[in-house]
Amino acid sequence: MSATQGELADLSKYIFRTPSWYATMGVGMLIAAFAGVAAFDSRYIFEDVWLGLFYLGLPTIIASVTTSPLDRLVGGQLTFNRSTLLATVSLFLVVAVLTGAAIVTAITPLGQNFVYDVLIGVLAFIFAFRFLVVHAVSRTHALASAVPASVQTLTAGAFLFVYSGTINYFAVGGGPYFRALLSRPDRAPPELTYAFVPQDFLLLIGMSVLYCGVAYGFLRIMDRPWRRSLDVSSLDFLRGFIGHIAEGSRELEDFFEKIGEEAVVPVTVMAFEREDGTEKARWVLPMIHPGPMGDIGGGNLPQRVAESAEGLAFPPHATAGHDFNLVTEREVETLIDAADRAHERIDFVDRATPVTRVEHGEASVLGQRFDDDGLFVTTFAPGFADDVEYAVGLAAGSEARVQGLDEVFLVDAHNSNNGLKGQHLGHVVPGSRRSFELMQAVSEAAAELVEAETEPIRLGTAWDRTNWRPEDGIGPLGIRVAVLESGDQSVAYVLIDGNNMEPGLRGDIREAIDGMDEIEIMTTDTHIVNTVRSTNQVGAALDRSALVDRVTELVDRAHDDLEPVRAGMASATAEVTVFGNDRTETLASQANAVISMGGGLAAAIMVAVIAVSLLIFFLT
Repeated sequence: MSATQGELADLSKYIFRTPSWYATMGVGMLIAAFAGVAAFDSRYIFEDVWLGLFYLGLPTIIASVTTSPLDRLVGGQLTFNRSTLLATVSLFLVVAVLTGAAIVTAITPLGQNFVYDVLIGVLAFIFAFRFLVVHAVSRTHALASAVPASVQTLTAGAFLFVYSGTINYFAVGGGPYFRALLSRPDRAPPELTYAFVPQDFLLLIGMSVLYCGVAYGFLRIMDRPWRRSLDVSSLDFLRGFIGHIAEGSRELEDFFEKIGEEAVVPVTVMAFEREDGTEKARWVLPMIHPGPMGDIGGGNLPQRVAESAEGLAFPPHATAGHDFNLVTEREVETLIDAADRAHERIDFVDRATPVTRVEHGEASVLGQRFDDDGLFVTTFAPGFADDVEYAVGLAAGSEARVQGLDEVFLVDAHNSNNGLKGQHLGHVVPGSRRSFELMQAVSEAAAELVEAETEPIRLGTAWDRTNWRPEDGIGPLGIRVAVLESGDQSVAYVLIDGNNMEPGLRGDIREAIDGMDEIEIMTTDTHIVNTVRSTNQVGAALDRSALVDRVTELVDRAHDDLEPVRAGMASATAEVTVFGNDRTETLASQANAVISMGGGLAAAIMVAVIAVSLLIFFLT
């Protein structure tokens, strides 16, 4: 993840799950009740509460109930939870603005008419605000979006028309029943009686059109950079992002499919089977990045891979960055099919070399050979590193093959990072000093392994799902440990289902484990732990000492499980759709640019609109 991507990801902290409609409605009614007590002066406080619920709460309820059906009728997809939240937020805006107007009248010569003028303005404003949200989320035509967006303003306007007695300004017939239906000033509090004239409602209509036009223009301006650079709409991204975070929808995958590119990726499988032929463990390594977040795309790739294996599955992180995120979860099946094909071609052997560790610069590589195939686990700990780019991984694997190896299982341990701090976030890119250090370390390790003697092998495994949750930085695969014994040497491979680790935690775990000749700690880089928080590394939200104790316990259990095995690896390729080269960076850059200039542009537009509104009120 680059610094630009990190800035975009960090915005996810402002996103929240859409609350249920009844919880939102309850909050809205409380706001209406308190506003009634503050606004009206009846003999009894409960009468004020009732007036607040009637004049403020009832239009909110009507908007909550009707917005979603109307939106779906014109081709949108606004959910009931969202429409209720939108109506309640609109109510809060009305109450907040009117409260401010009341304070102004209390300290200035402006009278009650100023409050009425502000009410007209804020009703027009919530029309534009609702239009902005409905059009952005549902992506219907602007005129179609205006239909559900207008409900709350129309309802409030109708209430004001009836209960202020505005119809009495017209010379209309219709009989007493007709006039009783449209003229009820005798049932309204004195604050509303004959407060509005027909010109006020014409002004409300005109300002609503003006505000909505400004809102539509704002959206078009914000959308232009996306269409020019990516040929997609930023509103599609916004709708999908909010839909996934707030309600778990798959709309974001539809957006990613539009910008995706075809890619051919290797999928390498290393399997261990017992003497009776049953599978004890299976390591699966698709050269894909398990992102972008949650279970979107390949975000939950490690769990899906684990569910497809017969033995205990180990899906470590491959050398791939965010450009190799899958665009949809459906693509995971393609990778699993490739893994199954590779597994069928494995030739098993019952011997392996002892492990060797080679350090070159900041790069550290732990390697082990099985016949003509090599396993390599790379890390830059105790330094900080995030993803190793796809091209760097391919180059490092080629260095190992040059030394005489056939298949290469190259793991990015992904086990030490300092979050989103700094400019480059530890990304290992082609041409960087770290990329050459990694390639050199892999080459030297492969050269040593080719010359090393092989020994009979035994394998022990252990797994604990743990009680930690994604909010704690641990995914559903928990902690998995494989202890591999080759001759007299024992090595512990620890895999934690998380997205990178806090600095120093890897060292703490290694120091706590006894009885092993070598140890390496890996994470799966699952992005299921990043649904809301952009950084949620292992060790950031849980008790580190408890994690260390759990790992050491599992290593002991895996050691007790040692038994003779045979091992082997093979690879297959899969054609999948990924984000594509530089698409992630372009997407992040465009989003950050729109966000940075959008705030200033929105503020300038608000100032201009308020100025025009004041001019209109003074001239009418």
